[in-house]
Amino acid sequence: MSRCVLAIETSTTRASLAVVKDGAVVFESAFVSKRSHNSQLFGPLSAALEAVGRELDLVVVGLGPGSYTGVRIAISAAHGVALSRGVPLVGWSSLLAGDGVGESDYRVVGDARRGRLYVVEVKDGELVEAPELISVEEARERLLAGSAPWLTFDEKLPLPDVDVGSIRPVRPAAVRLAMKGAAATAEQVEHLSARLVEPLYLEGAFITVAKKKG
Repeated sequence: MSRCVLAIETSTTRASLAVVKDGAVVFESAFVSKRSHNSQLFGPLSAALEAVGRELDLVVVGLGPGSYTGVRIAISAAHGVALSRGVPLVGWSSLLAGDGVGESDYRVVGDARRGRLYVVEVKDGELVEAPELISVEEARERLLAGSAPWLTFDEKLPLPDVDVGSIRPVRPAAVRLAMKGAAATAEQVEHLSARLVEPLYLEGAFITVAKKKG
């Protein structure tokens, strides 16, 4: 399908933006930020919008898991562009946008903090279910038993003691999200754009309830 797609991906310290028109990459930019993507995103975003011109048909954003602040910044920017241009906004997990990943079926393992890891299976280019939080020991057992390729989107290997090559480190790339958006059918875009676009949480947010006076 002929479509112009802008994609934004900021779930890791290496953020990226891309524009795909009619299946061809016409703009791609990446930058590294150890603290905040906020101050660095809008320069590349302006350049991406110049590449788009008036032809924008769809905005795609990476939802993580990853940097909560980075993903929120990307979602806010994506919402702003989509609203101002009157085009649909679609969110996909950043785990579907690994740079250089040729497989459509694989498993992902990553650091979930507090001594836990998360695992998730991707089949036919889509998440089978939400990420599952498990112990390091269970993750190691699954890694040894699983036949599909294992990837990690972490900067450091979540299981450094396993055999070298058992887990392949990759980075999410906006161009992969843009290509995914360009290949989606009109029905898929309509369905996905009706969903709430929010960060992919590994677990529910902890909410502190105020104590009653007296």
